[in-house]
Amino acid sequence: MASRDDDYRFLQLVDAMASINQRVNLIGVVVETSIPKQSKGTDCFCTVKIVDESYSSPGISVNVFAENMEKLPCVESAGDIIQLSHVQMKTHGREVYALFNKKFSSFALFEGKYSAIFDPYQLSPNFRARDQDKKFIVGLRKWSVNYQLDRGATEFVLLKEIRVGKRLNLMCKVLHSYEIKRNEWVIFIWDGTDTPPVTIQSKLEDERENTLPLRFEPFPLSRDVLCTFPAVGTVLRVIADQGNEKLGLHLLKCGRWVKFVNMVCELHGGLWHGLLMPSTKLQLLPNDDPHVLQLQRNYEERVSSKWARMPFASFPWCSHITETDYEDVPFVTLMNVLTDPEVTAKFRCVVRVIGAFPWKAEDFRSPVGTYRIRLTLEDPTARIHAFVYAEDGEEFFGGCSALDVLTRKMSNLLGITGSDDTTEITDIPRNPPWVQCCIKSYYLDKSDVWGSRNYRIFATKVVE
Repeated sequence: MASRDDDYRFLQLVDAMASINQRVNLIGVVVETSIPKQSKGTDCFCTVKIVDESYSSPGISVNVFAENMEKLPCVESAGDIIQLSHVQMKTHGREVYALFNKKFSSFALFEGKYSAIFDPYQLSPNFRARDQDKKFIVGLRKWSVNYQLDRGATEFVLLKEIRVGKRLNLMCKVLHSYEIKRNEWVIFIWDGTDTPPVTIQSKLEDERENTLPLRFEPFPLSRDVLCTFPAVGTVLRVIADQGNEKLGLHLLKCGRWVKFVNMVCELHGGLWHGLLMPSTKLQLLPNDDPHVLQLQRNYEERVSSKWARMPFASFPWCSHITETDYEDVPFVTLMNVLTDPEVTAKFRCVVRVIGAFPWKAEDFRSPVGTYRIRLTLEDPTARIHAFVYAEDGEEFFGGCSALDVLTRKMSNLLGITGSDDTTEITDIPRNPPWVQCCIKSYYLDKSDVWGSRNYRIFATKVVE
């Protein structure tokens, strides 16, 4: 154990594990952190896992307690170095860990292997730096150059591979976060791939009073925020399944690549969302992480393709049940539609029609004979409402007015199969096909320059 006269002496981790109930000084490379949380008492806490040359796998966990979230170590990147003074070695079952006590322990965080800076980017109030510490930092930096941070780490999946209710590990980029209600945060993550399309379970007659949600969060994001999101690939909403615990999600920095270990994905209204569990771990990844670089290369290769804005699930081509008058116009995503700078613009998209109001053919027209249908469209990037109105409706249905033909065309769009009786099909799960359509954005009131945009389907025809 380090003495008061030798506070800069550090124990290697393998030696610290034999120093149970003693206070020691440690220095190690951070490989993983937990999400900061409120303890059952008044403190906040997090867990930091560290390794060194003597004990590189699985490493030692350090449980850190502090008065508030801001005083907890906020590791900028896996591979950074943490210096710990006067932490107590403890055991829980067969596990050996270090306990950081806010009264007498201290810490400092330093940049990792490629840095030449010896000033800590974060330190606790009672930390005292010494020149002698530099040689230990230099030694760890040299060692970590050849150390693989993901050695022995759990596998991760892409957003295109997620499944309902299955605990999984995601490597992704944090795009945005905000507090949706007191102590409950939502974060927006992305990896350049599309979440899988899901079967629609809602009843068609519910569209009048309880339409399918357009988003998971209770309020739409501002257009300024949406414009910072990539236009290709799903932006997954993630919340905390926290009970009465407070999570330090506000400490996650936008633009950083992270790995969430042991989280769950679920569905709400046919929309994917992630849940951070109490057992979820967090690894902040350096920009030069090989997996991060590969994901970025995959995305760049995707967006350079002619068909970049077609959903993965629609390949090799979308369904032929619709045709448009603009076959040579490149496809865009619904995120492109939402963020286009022009008030009035026209687009060609590949989407699924997941809802319609009204959904019965006899109700498609107003009493004066004008088409007036609201469709709910989705692709991997967004959902919108788009209207089929007046002469666009005539073109949409090919000028046909026979109810059986209109019913059949709408059923094909909505993915309704297995029954010819529309009164008995509302409970059947639906898997709508991917179809192409043309969409026009506009303001309902041209003087309302701050109003919400509306969308109409035009130059599109449903064929049998």
